[in-house]
Amino acid sequence: MNLMHRFLQWRAAPALALASLTLLACGAATAAEEWSPQRPVRLLVPYGPGGSSDVIARAMAAEMSRTLGQQVIVENKGGGQGVIATMEAARAEPDGYTLLLGHVGTLAVNPAMMSKLPYDPQRDFAPIALLAKVPMIFAVGKKVPATDLPSFVALAKSKPGVLNYGSAGNGSAGHLAFEMLKTATDIDVMHVPYKGTGAQTTDLLAGNIDAASAGTPGLLPHAQAGNVRIIAVGSTRRLPVLPDVPTVAEQGYPGFESSQWFGLLAPAGTPAPVIARLQKDALIALRSQSVSDRLAHDSSEPVGLGPQEFADFIQAEGSRWGEVVRRANLRTE
Repeated sequence: MNLMHRFLQWRAAPALALASLTLLACGAATAAEEWSPQRPVRLLVPYGPGGSSDVIARAMAAEMSRTLGQQVIVENKGGGQGVIATMEAARAEPDGYTLLLGHVGTLAVNPAMMSKLPYDPQRDFAPIALLAKVPMIFAVGKKVPATDLPSFVALAKSKPGVLNYGSAGNGSAGHLAFEMLKTATDIDVMHVPYKGTGAQTTDLLAGNIDAASAGTPGLLPHAQAGNVRIIAVGSTRRLPVLPDVPTVAEQGYPGFESSQWFGLLAPAGTPAPVIARLQKDALIALRSQSVSDRLAHDSSEPVGLGPQEFADFIQAEGSRWGEVVRRANLRTE
């Protein structure tokens, strides 16, 4: 009887072990589905303070800190065409505690411009949500005698290679927008890259550069103060905050459209329940009054696409901006 009892115990052991593992797995799955951060979350921004990326990141971080129950800390890491911060995010632990503010420059332009890009936008990231689109605006300094786009184009054509423009860096949205404008208008204007919109704007205000392109947050306050002059907007229609400034298309270049966009991403391999929680809180933040007001103030458009739609969008934008890069011959190492 004792032998038979031991035999039955031995036969039952694997089944009991399997049942225990199943219970543990179910418990782990339940815990994963209820993921909540247990420490602060880092949000890496690939450009310096003062531009559209910084404004959107900080607005989102403030709201997500409230709903996640942990602080979302914005870290600006500019330089290297946005590669430094983007590469750091790609190599971070896929645990939900390091996020990236993705951008048209880092995810759609750099792959076309850089032959040795140390990250792959499709392979190395898990998209969470496309947050917003920001129209590009074109401005000149007070010393430049141009009041609109036609007069700026005429000035540039009278002095080929003499005028210059600044951007937040090689491959930034401002860089590509101005190169698109150069192609459309057939002008020769030199590019001066900076490490962020803030540095670019400082030199524009000082008269050290002639023109610049950036999102509305970086240039609009200075235009409203009368320190720079906005000569065109890159969106398909006029902006409510700049009702008297015509679009590029209205000023003789039909079909022209240039906007930058921003989205939230995590390192590839981040568990699906973590992505789901971050997406939910990102969309709550996007609909909040504070973020809505901030976006409206800058004429930015909230979007809110989910992970798969955002992934498809990145791929499509890579093709679109890749064509701009090839036309302007903007390849870098």
